[in-house]
Amino acid sequence: MTNQQQLIYSEFGNDEDLGELVEMFVEEIPNRVQSMLEAAETSNWAELGRVAHQMKGAAGSYGFGEVTAIAAVLENACRESAPAESIQRGLQELVSMCLRMRAGTPD
Repeated sequence: MTNQQQLIYSEFGNDEDLGELVEMFVEEIPNRVQSMLEAAETSNWAELGRVAHQMKGAAGSYGFGEVTAIAAVLENACRESAPAESIQRGLQELVSMCLRMRAGTPD
């Protein structure tokens, strides 16, 4: 499996207290991805930046630090009115990471 395809697990995946919260967060990822894609479809960069900002904070809180960094790049691109192509590249990278996020631990 290449780096791009590797599953991403929370650093809290085996934490008894936080594991269930991480699982709930991961379960809502498809909804967050859909929100980002819908905002991008209409070139609503302000909304896309808002959702990326939320993802940045939430991903870090739930132990997905590498996702936080990518969400920050997208948020900044939206805030700074970067070219649409640049925003779309950031979105694709963030969506790719989001779809690889998993609760629990690798077996």
